[in-house]
Amino acid sequence: MLYAGFMSATLPPFPKPQEPFEAPQLLEVGSAPEEPCLRADAARNRARLLEAAARLIAEHGVAGVTMEAVATAAGVGKGTVFRRFGDRTGLLMALLDHSTHKLQADFLGGPPPLGPGAPPVDRLRALGVAMLYRSVEQLDLLLAAQTEPTRRFSHPSLRALHTHAAMLLRQILPDADCELLAHTLLAYLDPALVHHLTRQCGVPMERLEAGWVDLVARVTRTEPPR
Repeated sequence: MLYAGFMSATLPPFPKPQEPFEAPQLLEVGSAPEEPCLRADAARNRARLLEAAARLIAEHGVAGVTMEAVATAAGVGKGTVFRRFGDRTGLLMALLDHSTHKLQADFLGGPPPLGPGAPPVDRLRALGVAMLYRSVEQLDLLLAAQTEPTRRFSHPSLRALHTHAAMLLRQILPDADCELLAHTLLAYLDPALVHHLTRQCGVPMERLEAGWVDLVARVTRTEPPR
């Protein structure tokens, strides 16, 4: 059939259960892989710009963060901000890096169940719950930083989360296409969907959390916690 031929031509084969799985190295969040290490003065300038942007958000909300406003608040030329972050989306994504670093540190070396030491399905549940509450806390910033769809999934922070979710899934479902399945699961945690459900539909966080736990149980064919 045409459909089956298309699928086999575009999707990689599922990994065989007997093949050992080596988890890919998580990406360093906050900078593109090819970005060189910043000099000390450049790092200080970057920190000053981010501090200025954070103050603007605290005082005026995300809408108050423009490249010109950040430059003025930091006492530098607007060109400096563009050279450092590229555009407004790059600046907003950089602001998210601190919390992304913390989340990555928690699931790499923090206490279980989010960190190592718990069964993979428990870690997957904990990852989704942590991402849900992080999204609610930083919803406006997350939405503003994701205005360009073509850049959403290639950003190092999102790629690191996807890599981790796929690694956990492969430990639970070694015969599944865990790369694609991870995208499917993480779509439940999309900030735009969280915004729609919490602010437009009035869905409480307890229901979203329970929905995530139920989704993980159904996808992984495991029993939900009692």
